[in-house]
Amino acid sequence: MNSGERMPKIDPAKIKNVDLNFMKVIEQQNFDRVRRLQRLRRSNIITGSVLGVGILSIYAYTMLAVKQENFLDDFDEPLKVIDK
Repeated sequence: MNSGERMPKIDPAKIKNVDLNFMKVIEQQNFDRVRRLQRLRRSNIITGSVLGVGILSIYAYTMLAVKQENFLDDFDEPLKVIDK
């Protein structure tokens, strides 16, 4: 990085109380926003997991049910009828 791209250092003694209070308010708002996003992300993960487990259980049940069917197991080629 060039030295021109960096932000200048701030002397803490020159910061006014109004600016400090404003920075604290912004910091608190950012903290609340992050907390809301984490809660939303957690609920999305839980919802996705529940849906995934539901889909996998339906798939497993379907495979088990199809495996138990045996009406096609005894399927033989039909005998040819010869007319005389």
